[in-house]
Amino acid sequence: MRSPRRFRCAALAALAAGALFAVAGCDSAADRTTKGTTGTAEAEDVLLQPLVEPGPGPFTKSTARQTPSPSATPSPREGDGSATRTVHRVSGAVPGLYGGVRSEASCDVEQQARLLTADQDKARAFAKKAGIEAVQIPGYLRSLTPVTLRADTQVTNHGYSAGSVTAFQAVLQAGTAVLVDSKGLPRVRCACGNPLERPVIAKGQVTHRGERWAGYDPARILAVDPGVKPLSSLIIVDTADNTWVERAVGDDVGRDRTPDDPPPFEPSVDLLFPSPARPSDPAPTESAPSAPSPAEPEGTECPDSPGDPAELPPGCPPPMEPDPGTEAPDDFDGMPSDEPWEMEEGEPGVVPEPTQVSPGELDEDELDELEGLDESGELDEGDQLDEFGEPADSGVPEPFAG
Repeated sequence: MRSPRRFRCAALAALAAGALFAVAGCDSAADRTTKGTTGTAEAEDVLLQPLVEPGPGPFTKSTARQTPSPSATPSPREGDGSATRTVHRVSGAVPGLYGGVRSEASCDVEQQARLLTADQDKARAFAKKAGIEAVQIPGYLRSLTPVTLRADTQVTNHGYSAGSVTAFQAVLQAGTAVLVDSKGLPRVRCACGNPLERPVIAKGQVTHRGERWAGYDPARILAVDPGVKPLSSLIIVDTADNTWVERAVGDDVGRDRTPDDPPPFEPSVDLLFPSPARPSDPAPTESAPSAPSPAEPEGTECPDSPGDPAELPPGCPPPMEPDPGTEAPDDFDGMPSDEPWEMEEGEPGVVPEPTQVSPGELDEDELDELEGLDESGELDEGDQLDEFGEPADSGVPEPFAG
């Protein structure tokens, strides 16, 4: 199990630097809202899509299930209809990004599969955008996880009309039912069956088309980026009772459970801006050079073998004394010589044969030291010498006897 500290560092490292989900260089532009809808739009033309509105060119009818709506966000100031537009990028793996109801799917995945595969042309068009084959649509949809958005989110939406697919930028209202992949990316909008992709964020003027909903704020729009690696589960917020739920990736919501290691902040805190209830770690600064350690001043080199410890430069550690019993003998410096070994005698390349000594060549003093001699100088009965003049050991185990 991951420790709370490790989870906090991993989950909140991306939530620092001013705004929990904002990154440096957020895309901003003047927001000009007009009424009307459009079937296609460039990056600077963004369609506002409320919860249940299918929008232009739906692939299927809605398969979204009724779920509790998220709490409304503050509305922007009324006036000439213009406000600062800011899109905050966020990783799809961040806990609390999505919501839902424990053990209840926000989208009927099986019905979605039947509707898509019922029309071969739409099935091929959907599969092409999803990067799969048409026959793989049911399995692909079952691999996605049904959740709801907890903040207004911009996506690249796709409509189907007159046998062709049209792409357009759209902002989906918080509470919209979507299917997300294992990296947390929205892939299908359940209200229309349309395939979804990552948004294209405009740098200049942006025109928002469609009716605003209560709580819409152009400065509080999310753009979801894929997580670093595939996940086995998502940590979502139960919109019915405001608690944490761990939902396994896939369409089987029957395995929902309370996470063993919940995030270190409350599910109800603001998704976009820091608050006392949701602390954040300071963001690491990669460009800042690391300060040198006080114990090792920059530019100081310590000698390998100082003669006198009193002459060491400041910050250099004193020489370590070897542990007792580990010193090498006086005649061995601990390192083998690099020079090749030389033969003392004989011709080069000839290995001398070992000298054999027979019992008859031992002198009298050597024979007296052998065990087994009696007072008469004769060997005791049963004692024999081997071929090298050593007493034969009758106790040697038979398998090793010579």
